[in-house]
Amino acid sequence: MKKSELFFSALQVPIDYIMVVLAGIAAYIWRASEGIQEIKSIEYQFSIRQFVEVLLVIAAFFVLIYAFEGLYDIRSTKRTTREVYRVVRATMLGLMIIIVGIFVDRELFSSRFIILAGGLFIMIFVSAGRMMLGFFQRYLLATRRIGVHRLLIIGVGDVCGSIKRQIKYDSYRGYKIAGHIENIDLERIERIKKMKGVDEIIHCDPKVSKTKLLGLKEFAIRNRITFKYTPTLLQTANFKMGVFLGEPMIEVKNTPLDGWGKIIKRAVDIIGALVGILIFGIPMIITAITIWIESRKPIIFFNERVGHKGNFNLFKFRYMKNKYCHGKQYSDAHNKKALNFLAELIEKQSIKTGPLYKIKNDPRRTKVGAFLEKFSLDEFPQFFNVLKGEMSLVGPRPHQPIEVDKYENFQRRVLTIKPGITGMAQISGRSDLEFNDEVRLDTFYIENWSLWLDIQIILKTIPALLQRRKN
Repeated sequence: MKKSELFFSALQVPIDYIMVVLAGIAAYIWRASEGIQEIKSIEYQFSIRQFVEVLLVIAAFFVLIYAFEGLYDIRSTKRTTREVYRVVRATMLGLMIIIVGIFVDRELFSSRFIILAGGLFIMIFVSAGRMMLGFFQRYLLATRRIGVHRLLIIGVGDVCGSIKRQIKYDSYRGYKIAGHIENIDLERIERIKKMKGVDEIIHCDPKVSKTKLLGLKEFAIRNRITFKYTPTLLQTANFKMGVFLGEPMIEVKNTPLDGWGKIIKRAVDIIGALVGILIFGIPMIITAITIWIESRKPIIFFNERVGHKGNFNLFKFRYMKNKYCHGKQYSDAHNKKALNFLAELIEKQSIKTGPLYKIKNDPRRTKVGAFLEKFSLDEFPQFFNVLKGEMSLVGPRPHQPIEVDKYENFQRRVLTIKPGITGMAQISGRSDLEFNDEVRLDTFYIENWSLWLDIQIILKTIPALLQRRKN
């Protein structure tokens, strides 16, 4: 752990305390202002001295709540949106406890206005204080390299490449690449450590042998180096320790999307789909008219996909020439001919390996369809799939039966929850990802689902759509 990280994490405590005190004073001044006096007569009077005495205790109480909620984790960089969300959540928890206390004993504190206004100011002041401190810390990271983590990357493949690109692109992440080697070589790692220094090691090849990985882990522990590695699909599973009939057991947890998680996600899906239809209603009408003008009907075609409960019809704006489409609205003879042509294209022009296909320079697309598919505008009708309960706003993308038939057993993990309009893969590379990387990301989502994760993915989907596909 860097000394600068310890320093800034320790400094965060008094800054939060001061910000809570300032927020309380601001609420007191606002309450005493002429405008508020005119709106609401003040029934309870107390001196500024009495108020400050109470406020100093309340400020310490909020700092304890923040600590309980994990807001003083020692990290070199923190995401601003995540930080503000956690501050708001912890502050609301503190407010609820105070309100319950006042409900039990009204003499503890009398002004409900100051409590509510103070809570609002606390959220604003504490968030602002943390953003300013975070900005200063990131400034020192980027310009003075104070607190930078020297990172050694081991392995080959897309994961290693992605890590390197992100670190080089964003200096504010607080990392510097000390070296990148393809295989575990402890002697070479020792030389890099002596020459450049190594604070963290990331191993990004899940195919490495267990013996070598354990040796690398022991080396990192002996040298007090943070060790991270890309897990296999089994290792990414959520484990719950427990005792069964007197014997210690490890239970593999599939997903938090059980019980209330499933209920909450469905409620959000319905609301989100309705909002999506309202927001994108006019663009969908324009898209439908454009398709009609270019190639008449059908405007929507039903593309058979495999979901968590079997096959269903995915709604898409038709982006292909009519004679190449296949689905339930076409005859068996038409579908057979279209699928045969598709098989020829996959064999000759697919640029992907594995179960999925991706046809380069697809001749089936219309002029309008090429634009729609480039920016995923053909996906808008899937809001109606969400309303029907066949899909979710966020989840693994559903694939066609001819693709799913080629899945290996471990890849079928993505079929255990509802497919989504967008997901981890769509914000991490869209259709340009290899399927194993897509499975890895979707498995992480399945095992680590939360409402906040869904919100983050939805917010990141819009800029991801603006990045044109490679084909």
